[in-house]
Order: sequence, then C-alpha cells, then structure tokens
Amino acid sequence: MSLTRLAGIVAAICVLICLPAALASAAEAVSDRYFVHVLNRLAFGPTLAELGYIKKIGIERYIAEQLDPNSIREPIELRWRLAQLDTLKLNPVQLRQLYGPQRALRGFKPNPELERAQRERVRIVVRDASEARILRAVLSPRQLQEVLVDFWFNHFNVFSGKGLDDLWIGNYEEQAIRPFALGRFRDLLFAATKHPAMLVYLDNALSTAPGSPGARGRQKGLNENFAREVMELHTLGADGGYTQEDVVTLARILTGWTVNPPDARFYPQYAAVFEGTRHDYSPKVFLGHTLTSRGRGEGEEALDILARSPATAHHISFELAQYFVADEPPLTLVDQLTTRFLETDGSIREVLKSLFASREFWDSYGQKYKTPYQFVVSAVRAAGIPIGSVSPLLRAMDQFGMPLYGCLTPDGYKNTEDAWLSPDATTRRISFATALARSSLGLTTTKNPVNAAYLEAIFGAVMTDATRDVVKESPQTLRPALILGSPDFMRR
Repeated sequence: MSLTRLAGIVAAICVLICLPAALASAAEAVSDRYFVHVLNRLAFGPTLAELGYIKKIGIERYIAEQLDPNSIREPIELRWRLAQLDTLKLNPVQLRQLYGPQRALRGFKPNPELERAQRERVRIVVRDASEARILRAVLSPRQLQEVLVDFWFNHFNVFSGKGLDDLWIGNYEEQAIRPFALGRFRDLLFAATKHPAMLVYLDNALSTAPGSPGARGRQKGLNENFAREVMELHTLGADGGYTQEDVVTLARILTGWTVNPPDARFYPQYAAVFEGTRHDYSPKVFLGHTLTSRGRGEGEEALDILARSPATAHHISFELAQYFVADEPPLTLVDQLTTRFLETDGSIREVLKSLFASREFWDSYGQKYKTPYQFVVSAVRAAGIPIGSVSPLLRAMDQFGMPLYGCLTPDGYKNTEDAWLSPDATTRRISFATALARSSLGLTTTKNPVNAAYLEAIFGAVMTDATRDVVKESPQTLRPALILGSPDFMRR
C-alpha cells in the first residue's frame, strides 16, 4: 500500500476521532444496538452470521446458551484443526519428557546441536497453544467461554518465558483455566494455584521451611512471592485486609507445594506434588483462623478461606464489572455482584447472570476500549476472512504491546482505556485494519479483500453519523479499512 493511501485513511479516521460523541445519530436502530452490544461483550464482536442468529433467537436465549457452552456444538473445521495440535494432548510430565531440556549424563555434556534442536522443539508447544487460543477465539460459537478464558488467564497470569512454563503454558490454559471458566471460583483457584506452571512462575517451587529436612541447594528458605500474589491479585485484593504477617503465614502454609523433579522416585506421573520434607509443620493462624498442622491439607484449607472471603467476592466482582461494563464500574453493581457471589458460593455463572441482567450492563454501550487482543480478534471475526495461519495475528499483538502469553508481571495485562489508547497505538491499529481489509496480512495464500457491504450489514445501523458520513464519502475500496479502523470499532 502506498504511503499516500495510508495517510488518507489515517486522516479520515483522525477526523472521526476528533468529533464529539454527541454526533451519534439519535435515530440509530435501538434493537441492533442491543444485539451488537451483547456480541461486543459476551463475544469478541459480531460476525454477520452471529448477528443474524441472535436476532433470530433473541437476546435472552443467546445469553442462556452462552452461559451453558457445552450445549453449543463446535464447528467441524475448528474441531479438526484443534485435533492437529498434538502437544495439547500431552500432560505436564509428558511435555517435559518430550520437549524439556536434556539432562547431562555422568561424564557427558549434551550435544550443542541437539540442544539447539530441543529449543526449536519447545517453540512447537507455544505455537500450538497460541494457535488453539486464536482459532477458538475467532471460530468458536462458545464465545462467552473464550472471552472468560481471556479474562481468567489474565487474572491468574503466567508468563511463558519463566523456567519450564514455555512447555506448560498450553496445558495450564487447557487444564487449569478453561474447564473452570464458568464454574465455581474456588475450583478455578485450586486448579490455577496447584498447576506446575504457576508454582514455577511465582517461585513456590523453591519455597522451603528453613531448617526442614528437605532444605537443600536453591530450596533452603521461605519465598513469599506466591503467597503475596495469591492474596493481592488472585483473591482478596490489595485492600483486602491482610497483613504482612498473613503473607508470611500463607507462605509457610504453602511450603512443600512444588514441582516434581524429572527423575522423581515418588509419584512420577505428576509434575506438581506436595513434598512433606520441605513443609513447615508449626502451628499457624491465618486471617484469624487457627489451622491444624496437616501438610497439604493446610494449604487447601487456606485457599478455601480465601475463596469464601467477602473481600475476595468484592475483588472478583469489581474485576468482572470492570471487564464487562466500564473501567470505573458503578459501586452499586459491584455490591450487587458481591452479594450474588457470596450467596452462590462463588458461582461464576450465577454472578454473570446477575451482571448481564443489570441496568448498568445495558447502559454501558461503547464504554469499553478494546485491548489489542480484543481488537485483533474482533476485526478478523467481523471481516470474515479465512485463517490459514495465525502468525500474522500474533505478530500484530506483539507490535501492539500485548504478546500472547507474554505478560511478565503477575497482575496481567490491563483492560482499561488509559493502558492502550494513544496516538501511536491508534496509527498501528489503522495500519492493521488497512492490511486486513486488503487481505495483505498473510492469513491465507489467496487474496480475500473484505467486502464493504458485508461490514456495513453488520455495523451500518450502529455506526455514528460521523463514521457513516466519512465511509459514505470515501471510495469503495477504502470503506472496509475505515470501518475496521474507526473509533466506533475500537470500542465495545
């Protein structure tokens, strides 16, 4: 594409960005706006087919179906493509055995060429996980489940570049996040904290009671990292009423929750185990609760206390409201969700039912700015272009500053406007929209330019007057890029 053409598109969209929201048409179709709103929040944006489907069955039934994803049949193409990703079928022990680093034999060093080959093989694991995530997000009709996988993975973030987590990141998502995305929060918390990927990422694999029989090598002392993040990020929240003493106590409670060595004599079929020789068996009082010294059971009791805490209910309710409603969600809504969380023993499905039925949810049209992940996925879904390779989409997310599985910090990526909206980011999004519209991203080997009429059939009734006028006055070939790069599309 010529720089002149791109500059023209950027200039047209800048006109839209500078116009006030008050220019939105008062005559826009209210019904279409509600349909698109639901698909922007419970899904990664509308497709023409899904817009037609929700109009046919109605919003209430659509929401009910999305809250019960197992009732929705996955398309054959998606099932077939996921079946080709062999590493998704392996457990953590198998992944380490087949793709992990070579262990030096006595008197011999690993061959450098074999080590390089092994590093290349590790990339297969991350590639399979990434492909599965993107394909599901774009193609699966179980859209709410995919939205929640994005939300919960970010909540329980693990960085794929830490230790062996490049081997385990896909399994972590498949086994610790996905099955529990609409279940009970307690079960999700247990699955995430017990997975070897989390134990490595937050260093609990190293945490050992000082002076215990298992204290040796790097595993000689207490590590508070895991305990602190479990309370601050995963459960109670930073203002959840815990103290530094509680952090230390939880760290002592979780000593022994570790990763089994490759040559383990005991329970070799498990990658994550409890090693009793490294546990602190002394009496403990955690958040006002006296715990019995009983090894692994202490940790599970502590997690139960955290999962059922009113502070946890409030923290999770705030994050869900922030994700689905507004960057600064109404406190009345957060309180309502908190009450529902406590009434249902942390049922994520029931909390979401309450959220989707709230006035605040329906009044929040367009208040959320899409993250790079949401923007890329929603653009591809709206365009309706076949995906041969997900690599161009992953590269785009890298360029936008949101690499998949690449967040270094345990607090995950932000989902608020101030984290992602900037002139440079807007220009990058416009460039992506332009390349996608012209079918020059490399998603397929054939050219499939996006049809402007296709996008107008989806968004025509909900575009602002400003966007509609700019699109109408532009050449037909530029219209798809203008729609996908418009301020309207960058919001949900």
